[in-house]
Amino acid sequence: MIPVGDTELRGGTPGFVTITLIVINVIVFLFEAMMSTPELENFIRNFGVIPAEIMQGNQLGTLLTSMFLHGGWLHLISNMLFLWVFGDNIEAVLGKVMYLVFYLAGGLAASLLHILIDPASTIPSVGASGAIAAVLGAYVVMFPQSRVKLLVLGRMGAGMTRVTALVFLGIWFITQLFSGIASLGVETAQTGGVAFWAHIGGFVFGLLIGFLFRGRAGRLPMIESA
Repeated sequence: MIPVGDTELRGGTPGFVTITLIVINVIVFLFEAMMSTPELENFIRNFGVIPAEIMQGNQLGTLLTSMFLHGGWLHLISNMLFLWVFGDNIEAVLGKVMYLVFYLAGGLAASLLHILIDPASTIPSVGASGAIAAVLGAYVVMFPQSRVKLLVLGRMGAGMTRVTALVFLGIWFITQLFSGIASLGVETAQTGGVAFWAHIGGFVFGLLIGFLFRGRAGRLPMIESA
């Protein structure tokens, strides 16, 4: 199931910060795509989060830069799609500056939990997934009854359905949690390269912020997109 839309804020438009983040991520990925394989590997090692290096106080700047790198087209597209669908409502609630701070802090929280779970890892971690997981966590608290429009792909073709954010994001988080528990003691490379605990850390951070600002969301009028 692929999210393609949600219940929008009445009169709302795609958020400026959300769009800017998407554009930056795409530009950085296009830059990556122009590199040779050795150059890209070196680039990822220099700007991705390596837990063992962070634990030694090295490469601390990668806690920020890693959020804007991606390991492939599918990684980029899936992340940017989730950010596009869910980010604008959170931006409308928090405002541009606070939303940007929240997004970056969510990515930081995600990386820190990933590091704490596997502090000796020498495998670089990249992607906006942790920061976007924070957006999802805030969304499920602020807009639990928002209707998420899903593209469902199956053997008989494709179709559309709608479920509440509470159901869709609740299932997403439970899946991440069980996968994270199953991955304990396993190198990230052996889990398909997915840093489940970064997703969990970001989502929980988003939940906490969502509860703090839930009152603001409740005062905003909503409209369901076609």
